[in-house]
Amino acid sequence: MIEFNDIDEIVFLIKKQYGYDFEGYSRASFLRRINRYMQLSGMVNIVNLKNDLINYPENFNTFINEIVVNVSEFFRDPDFFSSLLTNVFPYLESYPKINVWSAGCSFGEETYSLAILLKELNLLNKSRIYATDISTNALDRSKKGIYSIKDFKEYSNNYFSSGGKESLNKYFVSDGEKTIINSELKKDILFSRHNLVTDGVFKECQLILCRNVLIYFNEELQNKVLELFYDSLPVHGFLALGNKESLRFSSINDKFKIIDSKQKIYQKIK
Repeated sequence: MIEFNDIDEIVFLIKKQYGYDFEGYSRASFLRRINRYMQLSGMVNIVNLKNDLINYPENFNTFINEIVVNVSEFFRDPDFFSSLLTNVFPYLESYPKINVWSAGCSFGEETYSLAILLKELNLLNKSRIYATDISTNALDRSKKGIYSIKDFKEYSNNYFSSGGKESLNKYFVSDGEKTIINSELKKDILFSRHNLVTDGVFKECQLILCRNVLIYFNEELQNKVLELFYDSLPVHGFLALGNKESLRFSSINDKFKIIDSKQKIYQKIK
């Protein structure tokens, strides 16, 4: 296993070899995830890890998938989606075209949750959802839209608590073991790899969601990503963060007004 004083060396190697910059990631989280990867791969020290990163680039996707934490569920935090329905979507109805960016989309649950609510408001036909993640594994799973049926009851409860109008079953095809998202919901979603740390503005969007991603970044990197979101929003566009994240310390704090302080929804005002 590696220790804190090894991290800088590994961060430098990854950036030089693959162009991924983990300099701003939380050191504790980064160390924990690297050591998990090493344990799963049967590595015992930093020499093994460096050899793997340098000489076996085909393993790097597996490495990234282990380092980047993917945790999600359909209509996670129902009060958040309820707030979108009340405070954001009615405003977006006036737009002829709606662009939504789900940044750090994980396995697609949040993205498809958005698509379901937009459809129920008759807004999906004029919407395009851009779902991005640094992990190609996460994106591949998102595109397939296949999920375990064992959690479906919880997802359904979340859906109704969020303000869903139909039966959640309507949006899935099930074979008794797994459930697959309806292809009609996929046609307005574009999945794409995007690195929030190194890549630029993705698209001008009226709504950007990036929930529980910034918690893995240090303050400097969080500010950099928030500035990226600012540049990706038109005036009056909305930004939604995770419940442990905030604009308070950032350089763009005074350029937004708070729409929902508890659900961390903001609107760009200048």
